Amino acid sequence: MKQESYTPEDISIQLRNKKHELADCLGRDWYDNHPFKTAWFNAMSITFPLGEKSFIDSVRHYADKITDPKLQSEIKHFCGQEGIHRREHELYNITLCKERGYDLNYLEGRIARKIKESDTKLSSIQRLSVTVALEHITAVLAERMLGDQVDANGVIEGPMKELWTWHAAEEMEHKAVAFDVYRSVTQNKSYSEKMRKSSLRLATFFLIQDIFVGMIHMLRRDKKLWNIKVWIEGVQFLLGRNGYIRTSWPAYKEYFKDDFHPWQRDTRPLLESWEAGQLSHE
Repeated sequence: MKQESYTPEDISIQLRNKKHELADCLGRDWYDNHPFKTAWFNAMSITFPLGEKSFIDSVRHYADKITDPKLQSEIKHFCGQEGIHRREHELYNITLCKERGYDLNYLEGRIARKIKESDTKLSSIQRLSVTVALEHITAVLAERMLGDQVDANGVIEGPMKELWTWHAAEEMEHKAVAFDVYRSVTQNKSYSEKMRKSSLRLATFFLIQDIFVGMIHMLRRDKKLWNIKVWIEGVQFLLGRNGYIRTSWPAYKEYFKDDFHPWQRDTRPLLESWEAGQLSHE
């Protein structure tokens, strides 16, 4: 039986079924008391429920093509983790919009229409390649969230930090599952590498677009959209010396290597540190 999973043997994709009480934090700017930093993460959360359903569907479509029992088990746990993430971010988004007067139908509606349109235009393997690309982006951001400089850009309120680091840790655990499925079902196909790389370019463009559309809606409702100071500090938050995008760029670029695999970046120490922190709070 051929090997199809290349996730390290000591990585366990666990179903933790975490629940989070966020209502108190979501009613205010919970990231460093800053409207831009908070809106960036809130807008990212808006993209998750529908995106994660799409991820699950695209990977499950090929589950019966996989023969490696290890990868079969990882697919099952990948879907389980993403399902719990979807549930928690649905509650997050509903609570956020209720607390702050944002229009959830508008924010999610445009994403739903985009996914529906792409589903009619893309083949199953193209949808899987998009999932692989977006899983890479989330893994890169997870590495940033769990890294030593997580608080370099300000203080994250406790319940929010717990949710985002939990989500990051699980994204890191399953970061190679969709990739390994894609590699298995496209093995020796001439189009696979070109599609994989082009999908990351497209996925990045549309994800950033969705995040900024969400942020603009939120900042407008908060009457902060035309505050120049907020935007200058926001650009520093993303692109400054310790900015989220700037510090994530080296890991992001690795995807374009011909021999790339997500676990070439050995992020097990970050997972071990997070798990140790969880145990110390129990």
